[in-house]
Amino acid sequence: MAQLITEQPIARHRQVESPAPAKPAPLDRHPEAIMGAVLGDVLGFAAAVAVSPLPIIAIILILATPRGRLNGVLFTVGWILGLAVLGAVMLAIASPAGASAHKHPATWVGALKLALGVLLVVFGARQWHRRPRDPSQAQLPKWMSAIDRLTPLKVFALGVGLAALNAKNAPLTIAAGAAIGSAGLPVGQQIASLAIFVVIATLGLLAPLAVFLLGGERAKTTLGNWKDWAAQHNVAVMAVLFFVLGVKLLGDGISILTS
Repeated sequence: MAQLITEQPIARHRQVESPAPAKPAPLDRHPEAIMGAVLGDVLGFAAAVAVSPLPIIAIILILATPRGRLNGVLFTVGWILGLAVLGAVMLAIASPAGASAHKHPATWVGALKLALGVLLVVFGARQWHRRPRDPSQAQLPKWMSAIDRLTPLKVFALGVGLAALNAKNAPLTIAAGAAIGSAGLPVGQQIASLAIFVVIATLGLLAPLAVFLLGGERAKTTLGNWKDWAAQHNVAVMAVLFFVLGVKLLGDGISILTS
């Protein structure tokens, strides 16, 4: 009996000292999972930039000019450069500003996404309110009537401006840069994510360019139909895109700020 009494505390003591089994690291700490989550965010913004009707209309009009082949390529290169530079600037700001703490977006990133979300929702609502009731009455911006008179250098500058300085595309590129910079990815993966964003966001221009270069005689008819559709539905398409992406950014911002 005495032997039993003295052995029980020892047994309990041994149980306390035995090490607990190690818990596996959370999945979201793995670089592959983080990269996948970032691409999931970035692809939505890239797709919205890619289907922006105005740049598509612009390149179709440029391709119809006497120097359409050269100017179309220059416009696309300028577009790519504009997106890449704006995204790189956002990454350069995010890294030293502490956009990520322990793989979690910093508070200022949440505030930025919240502000961009409000901007896009308001912009989308205004666009929808101002859309023409009859799509056939939609009018293109006046500057498009001068595209056939632009020099190659000005066409290149137009591509840069529509990508980096346009009020419709710049917030989406900034949001993509913030999503990449706040994920805590290594520099190489940040650059790769930005490159993927730029490529996807350029597909809307690459499609007309490819049709023009490879489509032969039918290219003019195809591009003309695309231009007419984009001109008629430009405002409605962008209004819906901005409203949907704005709501997403609002949710992301609120999630970051309250977590």
